[in-house]
Amino acid sequence: MDAALARAWVAAVAASVTAHAAELTDLDAAIGDGDHGVNLRRGFDAAVAALASFEADSAGAVLTKTGTTLVSKVGGASGPLYGSFFRALGKTLSDDPDAFADGLRAGLDAVVRLGKAEPGDKTMVDALVPAVDAYAAAAPSGFAAAATAAAGAAADGAAATTPLQARKGRASYLGERSAGHQDPGATSTALIFAALAGLG
Repeated sequence: MDAALARAWVAAVAASVTAHAAELTDLDAAIGDGDHGVNLRRGFDAAVAALASFEADSAGAVLTKTGTTLVSKVGGASGPLYGSFFRALGKTLSDDPDAFADGLRAGLDAVVRLGKAEPGDKTMVDALVPAVDAYAAAAPSGFAAAATAAAGAAADGAAATTPLQARKGRASYLGERSAGHQDPGATSTALIFAALAGLG
């Protein structure tokens, strides 16, 4: 992962979030505040804009800047969570540009630490954990194969949230009524890894 690839990833995520903003909003309207798509689109558009004038020669700096921008521009829980993920990933890559699998793990740890969620709670963690595990397992086969594996695992993890009853976040207030809806955070996590796979 170098600076150019990191910039391309953020741009691809921004494009995907824009294309799926209505879907994310509909999912969130069913079990949350209904603003997930709007918030993420605003955040990643802001990240792309910030990077346009940001001189950085490393992937770590690019992704850290992305995370900082998301924290400051995205409302609700998703800004701090995704911002923490990208900042932790970026800081890991700043120390070792080749440590992408370790960076993803650091990002996951940051999300879990902040959100205090675990697999089965019906959150973004349900897509993030399998994605990070799949990337690490496939990493010896190269970036493209690992990213593709991660994207598939994230998509499967997001789909698997549909029958779950939420135990964290606003969706948890609905109790049993939260079942039957795919989690919007897990869905946007799958979009982020799909964008990564598209770079391979």
